[in-house]
Amino acid sequence: MPEAMPRPAEQPLDRPAERTGRRSLYRRLPLRQILCLLPLLVVAVWVVQHRSLIGSGARQMFAANPYWLLTAVATTGLGWVAVSFARQGTVLERLPARRLFATQFAAGAANHLLPSGIGASAVNIRFMTGCGLPPARSSAALALYFLAEATARVGLLLVLLVAFPEALRLGPLLPESVSGTVVAGVVAAAGVLVAGVALIPPVRRLVVTFLRTALADARSLHMRPSRALALWGGSLAFPLLQATGLVAVALALELEVRPAHVMLAYLAATAVAAVVPAPGGIGSVDAALVIALVAAGAPVESATSTVLAYRFITVWLPLIPGALVLGGLVRWKIV
Repeated sequence: MPEAMPRPAEQPLDRPAERTGRRSLYRRLPLRQILCLLPLLVVAVWVVQHRSLIGSGARQMFAANPYWLLTAVATTGLGWVAVSFARQGTVLERLPARRLFATQFAAGAANHLLPSGIGASAVNIRFMTGCGLPPARSSAALALYFLAEATARVGLLLVLLVAFPEALRLGPLLPESVSGTVVAGVVAAAGVLVAGVALIPPVRRLVVTFLRTALADARSLHMRPSRALALWGGSLAFPLLQATGLVAVALALELEVRPAHVMLAYLAATAVAAVVPAPGGIGSVDAALVIALVAAGAPVESATSTVLAYRFITVWLPLIPGALVLGGLVRWKIV
């Protein structure tokens, strides 16, 4: 019988030459450059979508006192310095000061990409991880910052409420039925959250491990006076500087509300708006600030003008520079 012809060898699914070609193609793709431009592109789309709001805020500033507006700009810049001190106070390791400040400036732009401060949190976790901190400790530092900042903000609010109990008149704006519904909703949500943590074992173990890490770090930090001072001093200075910026804009537009009442309105509005998960607080913070200023005695038109000018200075003016800095941090592999 004739010999059987040898069967040809099966061709591999992925030839070495093809794999090499694909790798060289991946190398040619400017992935990091694309990531650098992504924040600027997203912010540009965001600006186009809210161009009418930005234009309204800019128009309110033309008739305002420029010196008070410059004061508002200065307090906004000092707010990033205060946040940098507070972030440094959450870790024992010394963070590079210039990169830390640039990260806080860029985090403001990142905050407009995702709701509830997730964008800024992601940027800060990436920065601390790049500085050599393990992810668990970076997350614990982030939680400690939020706890300190919320404690300082609520503490200032309570002090001003005790000092000026009649400053906010919410009765005509929020009927008792509405306020009761809001309180009931918050209590119900808190109950569901606690029940979920208690009844789901994986979630419970994750929360317990996280709390142990966070408490151990907090204990170590408070044994270092410099870190404790940076954490609580920065956390207290940040809302004070923000409220002072709103006072400066109110004075620039000649809003007929006492400065202490404006500060109280700001703290109350931001505390309520923090519950609404809107990117950058667009919409929720604006509405809450207008309502709070009206409750403090300002006319609706004047309160709206003040809020538009204030948000233009604190949000829209630094938005594109912040996106550029964020792109640079990504390019230099800092975040």
